[in-house]
Amino acid sequence: MTRPLLKVCGLREPDQARAIAALGVDAVGVIGVAASPRHLDPALRPALFAAIEAGRPGCLGVLVVADPSDADLPQLDPARGHRVVQLHGEESPQRCRELRRLMPGLSWWKALRIRRAADLERAADYIPGVDALLLDAWVPDQLGGTGQRLPLDWLESFRPAVPWWLAGGLTPEWVPQVLERLRPDGLDASSGVEDAPGRKNLARVAELVAAVRSAGGAAAAAAAGDLSG
Repeated sequence: MTRPLLKVCGLREPDQARAIAALGVDAVGVIGVAASPRHLDPALRPALFAAIEAGRPGCLGVLVVADPSDADLPQLDPARGHRVVQLHGEESPQRCRELRRLMPGLSWWKALRIRRAADLERAADYIPGVDALLLDAWVPDQLGGTGQRLPLDWLESFRPAVPWWLAGGLTPEWVPQVLERLRPDGLDASSGVEDAPGRKNLARVAELVAAVRSAGGAAAAAAAGDLSG
């Protein structure tokens, strides 16, 4: 058992992206949704993705979009620097499969906004068309970055057939509780480590990295103890 991967989402400044990647995060997200306060113009994205790679080679650049049309596909081209597209709109399972077929050089993640525990049943419909799922709390008229948390008891039996990420209100203080009860493949933080939308607090990000490493190591040690016993 290994620690979950860690993504910090909503970066707007190359210097911050480089510094955050260098702190040891596994992925950095850039928002391509115009309505978001963390939105970054397409012309500025390549420089930010290059900064991520400079900060930590191999750190994943993730472009977050919502309901992309075929006309938007040029902006999703991996030549722009990202390696993952995270779909955060109302994309159907069929649309997810179509996008992955049209652009096979990318990894495709689908975010599901969960309003009630029964919404988790929708995950099975998406699994054939995506490489990973991300769970976030449903908030009216907001697609993400709200800081709202999902109840952990809803997720204790969630075991999809693809890797899954947990988003929503992740802070250094909350991570130990999350990893004591859940085994997500990844954690996605945004507002919990911000001074303002799109402006991260590097000290808080460093604390989050340390918390994930510490809690993940403790969980792994506990699991090993259970097996040996």
